Amino acid sequence: MIFYLIIIATLINQIAFKGSKVLMSLYAMNLGADPFIVGVLISLYSLFPLFLAVYAGRLSDRLGPRVPMLLGSLGLALGLLLPFLLPRLATLLASAAVIGCIYIFYTVSVQHLIGSFGSGVQRTRNFSTFSLGVALSAMFGPTLAGFSIDLAGYELTYLILALFPAVPAVFFMFFARELPRAEAADQQAQKQTIDLLRNVPLRRALVTAGVIETGLELFNFYMPIYGHSLGLSASVIGIIMGAFAAAMLLMRSVMPILVRKSSEEWALFGSLGLAAAISLLFPFVADVYLLVGISFVLGLGLGCCSPLSLIITYNRAPDGRSGEAMGMRQTVNKFIQVLLPVIVGTLGSAFGVGPAFWMNALMLASGAYIMKADARLRVKA
Repeated sequence: MIFYLIIIATLINQIAFKGSKVLMSLYAMNLGADPFIVGVLISLYSLFPLFLAVYAGRLSDRLGPRVPMLLGSLGLALGLLLPFLLPRLATLLASAAVIGCIYIFYTVSVQHLIGSFGSGVQRTRNFSTFSLGVALSAMFGPTLAGFSIDLAGYELTYLILALFPAVPAVFFMFFARELPRAEAADQQAQKQTIDLLRNVPLRRALVTAGVIETGLELFNFYMPIYGHSLGLSASVIGIIMGAFAAAMLLMRSVMPILVRKSSEEWALFGSLGLAAAISLLFPFVADVYLLVGISFVLGLGLGCCSPLSLIITYNRAPDGRSGEAMGMRQTVNKFIQVLLPVIVGTLGSAFGVGPAFWMNALMLASGAYIMKADARLRVKA
């Protein structure tokens, strides 16, 4: 029962978190920000997590997940309240920084917690269920934000989203004291974080996680900008992004079957290959229906990439350091999230959408190559 309550709490938090990124991009452009400024804003979501993710993982290893998850829920609510209370562009900077700085404690701890509920096939099934909740949030969050903007305006949308994480915060404060905690062995806890990078299979998993995050982040960041440049309404942009999330939901529901018929590495290789191919098409599409279609196919490609990456990272982590490994994975992801929006925003301002999506296709193809090599090594072993 507690497992499914955690899934529901994460779904509620992630609806607010995913919706806030679309809301922030569109609100910033409404206030006169160009793509570069929007890129800086989105990067702030990831700047502080870049430095805090490993610490959050070690904290989860030592103290258990409840307190970090409570802290993350409260931080998300606070960050979303700020633009409602003081609606201006400078406040968006503070909002992004607060959300990024504190919500990382929830993200790392919940991933560590899900992995600790089982092992082997059960762990794959648990991460699949968890990823379904995240996919639902990616579908509902942007769609809710888009329609709320059109119906209630930007400031009230921030208030609506801020109410969501208040529910998980109450749950973790009063009703989640019996959460399981994975205890780290003392000798493992005393080791340096850099030791994790000497683990070659884990290092390759972390690199692939960064590639996956590149693909997801580019779509989440650039689709609102691209849609805005085509004159699409916030609701239509939300529907396009919702189609992407719906495809992710579909793929994550069949992920255990794909893994059972092959392996995590082979399934990830095929998914990344499809995503790389479809990313090449985006700059050539302006029709709304075609955008919905290729967004859906891209969602099929990227749908199970993140949960597969989570499973591979967890499985390759040393005993007693799984939370820290999850934190390291988040560090890699946040490094990508800090740099990519600024780089892509600059490219978009100078050259248009083409180079950004083609760069993404190249990155995704490189991740597919890494996983293909790992899959072959696993067969030989």
